[in-house]
Amino acid sequence: QVQLVESGGGLVQAGGSLRLSCAASGRAFSNYAMGWFRQTPGEEGELVATISWSGDSTYTAESVRGRFTISRDNAKNTVYLQMNSLKPEDTAVYYCAARSGYGLGYEGREYDYWGQGTQVTVSS
Repeated sequence: QVQLVESGGGLVQAGGSLRLSCAASGRAFSNYAMGWFRQTPGEEGELVATISWSGDSTYTAESVRGRFTISRDNAKNTVYLQMNSLKPEDTAVYYCAARSGYGLGYEGREYDYWGQGTQVTVSS
């Protein structure tokens, strides 16, 4: 079992920045690839970014590429999502997720564990 707890969400003006953190506990964090997803009411969840267990491979969705960066610190059992130049359309609940194995995961069904989510609201 892996427990995931997100933090760092909040209300920010358009153009601002936030850094989300996801702290993991339980089984060895470095055995899991990680991902950040987001969801708005009535919409399908969307992959934002994913990172391999070593951190040497990442993927960022086109909608946030160049503005968001995923990273991880295996010594701290934490994965981060740095979000810059935020837009109102980035408003969503953001979830981190863990999947067994090295490779990147592009769909929610590939992930084994999920956090409870953190709200990000970007005002115009």
